[in-house]
Amino acid sequence: MKDTEIVELYWQRSERAVEESDRKYGAYCRTVAYNILESGEDAEECVNDTWLSAWNAMPDKRPSRLGAFLAKITRNGAISRALERSRLKRGGGQIPLALDELSECVPGGCDPEMALERRDLERALRRFVGNLPETERRVFLARYWYLTPVQEIAEKLGFSQSKTASMLHRTRKKLQRMLQEEGLCE
Repeated sequence: MKDTEIVELYWQRSERAVEESDRKYGAYCRTVAYNILESGEDAEECVNDTWLSAWNAMPDKRPSRLGAFLAKITRNGAISRALERSRLKRGGGQIPLALDELSECVPGGCDPEMALERRDLERALRRFVGNLPETERRVFLARYWYLTPVQEIAEKLGFSQSKTASMLHRTRKKLQRMLQEEGLCE
């Protein structure tokens, strides 16, 4: 079934929308959630929350790319769940580590001025990632979008862990330079 047809089912408030979403994007969303949560049960629960969130969001939104829309909901839900779990057990995990790695090149804070600059930052990040060579882009997205551990990225791509870590370091430095040149960070 086409994305536009599934979105239409959501707008019609048909329960079939959830079934079709799960059929078409369930495995993808479960992978996104599992990479963050590292638990099949938590990933499944997160994906179920995704369907509910999509159901509630659709009357206001009509996403043009349903897969990306659902993946973003899943990712945000999984990150929230992982951060809550991390707070509860004060453990490590990939989320705090990945966010810490990026903190040196992405501005923080959350005031009204920053909210206005956020769109510019998002555009710059999309442009940056889009201009990366294929391998660098895959490594960068695996680490900072899917929050995949460095060791796992290295294994999947047949690289050493140090090569993968170095590639990520160089890519973060490129990102930092670009953001500084565009006046989006200090």
